[in-house]
Amino acid sequence: VQLQASGGGLVQAGGSLRLSCAASERGFSGYAVGWFRQAPGKEREFVAVYNRRTGKTTYADSMRGRVTISRHNAERTMYLQMNNLQPDDTAIYYCVRGAYLRVTGTSPADYTTWGQGTLVTVSS
Repeated sequence: VQLQASGGGLVQAGGSLRLSCAASERGFSGYAVGWFRQAPGKEREFVAVYNRRTGKTTYADSMRGRVTISRHNAERTMYLQMNNLQPDDTAIYYCVRGAYLRVTGTSPADYTTWGQGTLVTVSS
């Protein structure tokens, strides 16, 4: 499977963006799906995950209350709605998928499939 992320761009502080991630096959049913980000010169950072096995959604503390992850299984697409963006949110955002029916956490090593990333730039 391949994941294709899109929806990034330039936005002013306080603005919103909705990122999309499309799967080339099978989609996301039965898989944990989520988002990571990587800012210039920094480590890759967990953003959000939805675990199919538990039905639980987990968000990074830095983004809780400002982001919402959702899926549309029939369209093999998932989304990350981001609101009240700040300059510190500037990063490349990657969509990810875990192994089938495996519960995943906040570590990049939990995810077997990564999209190519989409750049989000927030100006002050």
